[in-house]
Amino acid sequence: MYDHDAPKVAVKAQDKVQSPWQALALPLAGAALVLGLSVLSTKAQEVGEDGLIRASGISTFGELAYGPDATHLDYVNPDAPRGGELSFAWSSGSFDSMHPYSRIGRAAVMSSVFFESLLVGTADEIGSAYCLLCEEFAYPEDRAYVIFTLRDEVRFSDGTPMTAQDVLFSYEILRDEGLPSFRANIPNTIESAEVIDDRTIRFNFNPDAPLRDRIQSAGGLPVFSQASHEASGLAFEDSRLEPLVGSAPYVLGEVDPGRRTVFVRDDDYWGEDLWLTQGRHNYDSIRIEYYGDSLAAFEGFTAGNYTFRQESSSQAWANNYDFPALNDGTVIREELPDGTIASGQAFMINLRNPQFQDVRVRSAIAHMFNFEWSNETLFYGLYSPIVSFWENTWMEAEGLPSEAELEILEPLRDMLPETVFTQEAYAVPLSNPDRALDRRQSRRATALLQEAGWTAGDDGMLRNADGETLDVEFLNSSPLFDRIINPYVENLRAIGVNASLSRVDNAQLQQRQRDADFDMITDHFPMGYEPGSGLRQYFGSIGADESLFNVPGLADEGIDALIEIVVNSETREELDVAVTALDRVLRDRVIRVGQWYNPNHWVAYYDMYRYPENLPPYSLGFLDFWWIDPEAEQALRDQGAF
Repeated sequence: MYDHDAPKVAVKAQDKVQSPWQALALPLAGAALVLGLSVLSTKAQEVGEDGLIRASGISTFGELAYGPDATHLDYVNPDAPRGGELSFAWSSGSFDSMHPYSRIGRAAVMSSVFFESLLVGTADEIGSAYCLLCEEFAYPEDRAYVIFTLRDEVRFSDGTPMTAQDVLFSYEILRDEGLPSFRANIPNTIESAEVIDDRTIRFNFNPDAPLRDRIQSAGGLPVFSQASHEASGLAFEDSRLEPLVGSAPYVLGEVDPGRRTVFVRDDDYWGEDLWLTQGRHNYDSIRIEYYGDSLAAFEGFTAGNYTFRQESSSQAWANNYDFPALNDGTVIREELPDGTIASGQAFMINLRNPQFQDVRVRSAIAHMFNFEWSNETLFYGLYSPIVSFWENTWMEAEGLPSEAELEILEPLRDMLPETVFTQEAYAVPLSNPDRALDRRQSRRATALLQEAGWTAGDDGMLRNADGETLDVEFLNSSPLFDRIINPYVENLRAIGVNASLSRVDNAQLQQRQRDADFDMITDHFPMGYEPGSGLRQYFGSIGADESLFNVPGLADEGIDALIEIVVNSETREELDVAVTALDRVLRDRVIRVGQWYNPNHWVAYYDMYRYPENLPPYSLGFLDFWWIDPEAEQALRDQGAF
């Protein structure tokens, strides 16, 4: 989810294999294409007589946590009771589609919940994936191809068996007709695919694709029923309220466009007895209520219209949780640790626009956002700043480049700014927390703008040599976010920037973002611990015009070269150094103004939800492995709590 105090949009897939339960919002464009991928693990694998390595799980670096004898994931309660309804709210726009893999229409939250993939990750490991739809996979040592064998018992939710033809169909239609990020990136890794028999499919990899970026790229693709698509009579890109048929534990129970969706557990789910599914999928149904804004959504929670809330506003968390149901213990309020990388939430700068071509202009704009004042005044001191693209990890760049970094950067020196080598990793100096306008930052920003050719006119507004003002429009759809943007706008105007805030509805915001019709907008760069080919979508020139993820439109040959070094890293040590070097250069280009993150999940829920004693570090998991205590639920119903 979006971290905190920001307008929410669709969640983007992380650089690891995800189950549908590890993300709330959609579309999950290119989910399989942003995975940091694998090398051989020493567990759950063997070499067959044909010389192929056969495995049921794979890990990028090191060993898998779970071997062939695993009976359940360590962080679940395999004896959790089943039943009840999880309900939560969504207040960031409406929906008119249940098809998350098309740009037409706005897909509902969780509309990828119907689909599974051949491989799936866990919430307590980095870079590991295990067979879900497949029973095993085989590949040669050079990883020129991989052969997946489907489990014999796999069925779609309509009862029809899944075949290798369905897997092939899903791959081909995503490659040819899916979201631009699929169409642009699948061929980079997968050259072709062929059905061997009903249960077996072979993916042949592009010889130029990095070894680390192969097997899970194929294994992470969603699989849907070819027959259900053909029976719909629609083109794949068409919006639809009747979803394609998948094989996952939940199916669509109710859809009321713009108001409500209900997903119900499939009692005939094929994977009920798998070790991977024990202690999971515990709710009979999952209901999502849509609200016009977050204030109305909060009121709905206090009234019992829904029963689980993940808070995203520091103001609300500090001030609003004082109502009868909380005070009498009906509602529980908790902070639970979040071990994931900071979300990468930021004000994105549209590099396609002429006024932002000079990095000094972008740096000046960054200097005028006073995080320290915002945190103390608006956020109750609850947040930390986002400086690095890998914030809160060992991979963030610090100081001057290390010797190991220089070994990577020196051969690219002609492509990189000199500041990468001569200055410490870019970070805006700390601002004065006691006042919104920091005069030292104002002087620094003004000097940068003057160097870039912007001078003050008689009216105090900065102009370039052609007499044009330096226009910066912040595009926003959330009234609650005005309190954060308005002081930023005032700071910019104080130094002569023609800054403004334009509030639009969520549909307009999404369309203008898709059309690259904006100056600055809030979005995310969600990075992973083992970044791979998905970096091309977020930062590569290949994604500047096509990818939904490259919001700023970054196209830089030095960064392209660094991305390939990251993608081709073969050891953990090589990867860490390459990512640090990439982080250093990305920060030097000032493509965004970092916002903030919170190391905790803020949750409030009616006192019937339960969770395992030891939560995993990489997922809160309330959709996945929490459960409802039936006696507590009945007691709440008896007292009329909801």
